[in-house]
Amino acid sequence: MSWIRAFVFLLLSTLLILTFSSMVNGAAVRDDSNPAGPEGAARRVFVRESDASNFFKRRSRRSPKFYAEVQVEQQMKRAASEQRREFNEEQRTEYENYVEEDRDELSERSRETNEQLREYHYDGFYPRSYWFH
Repeated sequence: MSWIRAFVFLLLSTLLILTFSSMVNGAAVRDDSNPAGPEGAARRVFVRESDASNFFKRRSRRSPKFYAEVQVEQQMKRAASEQRREFNEEQRTEYENYVEEDRDELSERSRETNEQLREYHYDGFYPRSYWFH
């Protein structure tokens, strides 16, 4: 029976803590006596009627773009392609330098290995005869 009393005490203390806690106030649904009208929400979401009509008059779905607009778009595309070209060129040169250094290092190692093999298998005669005959 003592575990039932402990369990009930635990439940009551938890309920008491939750009712007087300040976090419960943040999680509770607010009871606004004067809610914000739909006009305020509409004003925040939608544009004024004159602005909307001007937008559609100025630019319909099939209307051609203004010349300045086309020029700006082309200039932006050219700048982006130039940046892309420079970046790719830089990456390509870095990779070519890396490959060249790697090949040089590899050929140097193979040359050293071949020299060591020639010295090891040299039989003392001149001209040197190949060791694999």
